[in-house]
Amino acid sequence: MKAKKVQEFDNYRAKMNEKLMAAPNNKIIKRIFNIDTNTYMPGALDTKTKEMMGLVASMVLKCDDCIYYHLESCHEQGVTTEEMMELFGVANLVGGTIVIPHTRRALEFWEALTSEQD
Repeated sequence: MKAKKVQEFDNYRAKMNEKLMAAPNNKIIKRIFNIDTNTYMPGALDTKTKEMMGLVASMVLKCDDCIYYHLESCHEQGVTTEEMMELFGVANLVGGTIVIPHTRRALEFWEALTSEQD
């Protein structure tokens, strides 16, 4: 069973993505979504590595929705809490102390994800 915080995020994202995809004349949005999907498919880099890169970039760009998305994807790809703490460190080094509030929320979301296993 998914933690409430995770389920709320998933439900909202699914609902709004459905509305975006159903809107008329949104070829650009559909193409962007397609590029995003294809970017994280395995290639020279595996999906886990790409998701970790996406997480760090999202943290540096300070996008909580993107952070949550990549946290879930990292969790699905088997990223450990130890690896996650190193990822948080890289994001804070690259992004500076402005990233600290996003790291707090990221840790809270990660804990919700990992508590699903308990």
